[in-house]
Amino acid sequence: MGKTRYTKPSLTFQQQRQQLIDRGMTVEDPNKALHILESISYYRISGYWYPFLADKQKHVFKPGAQFETAFKLYCFDRELRSLIISELEKIEVAVRAKIIYVLSQKFGGFWFQDLSLFKDPQKFQTQLSVKLKEEYDRSDEEFIRAFGQKYSDPLPPSWMIMEIISFGTLSKLFSQLKPSRQKRDIAHYFGLADGVFENWLHSIVYLRNICAHHSRLWNRTLSIKPQIPQSPRKLWLKNVNVRSDRTYYVLCMIKYLLKTVNPKSRFAFKLKSLFLKFPNVDTYAMGFTDNWEQESLWKFEDIGPS
Repeated sequence: MGKTRYTKPSLTFQQQRQQLIDRGMTVEDPNKALHILESISYYRISGYWYPFLADKQKHVFKPGAQFETAFKLYCFDRELRSLIISELEKIEVAVRAKIIYVLSQKFGGFWFQDLSLFKDPQKFQTQLSVKLKEEYDRSDEEFIRAFGQKYSDPLPPSWMIMEIISFGTLSKLFSQLKPSRQKRDIAHYFGLADGVFENWLHSIVYLRNICAHHSRLWNRTLSIKPQIPQSPRKLWLKNVNVRSDRTYYVLCMIKYLLKTVNPKSRFAFKLKSLFLKFPNVDTYAMGFTDNWEQESLWKFEDIGPS
C-alpha cells in the first residue's frame, strides 16, 4: 500500500476537546481539559490515552475512558522522569570521577590523546577528538576559560575536559577504549563486566535523553535494550523473566548502580511513594513483575522515611 500525504487540519483547543468527546472519551471538567490541551498539547498527552482506545485505527475509545485518567498517567510519568534524572545525575558524576581517576593514574592527565589506548585510532581522531574540541570551545565554565588563557595546550587535562563533555560523549569514549585492566577496573567498581558496563552507559544516555526531552516513559518499549549481566558482582535480580526493554529493567539498573554510588539512597522508598501517590498506574505496562518488591535488589534498602 502506497504512502499518502498528511492532510489533517490544525484544530483549535475547543475542537480537540470536542473530538475526544465525539470519539467516546468522558471529560468531567471541560475547562480543566481545555487548559491541559493548551499547556501540554494534544499530541504529547495522547500517548497516555492510547491504551484506552477500542479501535486504534479510527481512534474510538473504550467505554469508561476518562480524560482525567490519562492526565494522571501523564503526571505520574512526569514525576517518574524527574526522579530518574535526579538519580542518574549521581551515577553520571561517579562514572566521570572513576574514569578520570583510573586512567589518569595509569596514563597521565592527557591519556585521551594517546591513540594507542583506543580500538580505532582513526575513528577516535576524526570523530571523538573533534567532539572533545567542540565541547571545550563551547564551554563557558570559568575554570575552562582560565585554562585557555594561561596554557598553550589545545585541550586541558582529563580532570577538566571530562567534567564538561556530555555524558553521551563520555560513554562513546569509554566504549572506544581497548580492553585493558583499567577498563575492567572501572567497570568492576560498579559491579559489572566491562562489556555490560559499556552497554549500560549507552542505555543510560538513551534513558537520560528520554527524560530530558519529556518523552513518555510509562508503557514504553525501549529501542536500546540493556544487557542482562551474567555474573554481577553485587545483588541482582533473581527473577530471570524480566524484559530488558521495559522501564522496570532500567529502574533496576539504576538501583544496582546506586549500591556503589550512593549506598544509603532512598530510591526504592521514593519509587514506592510515587506508586502510592498514583495507585491506578498499571505497573505491568512498565514491565514490573509480580512481587518485585521482594527482590533482594529492592529489599536491601530501609524503605522507611528518613
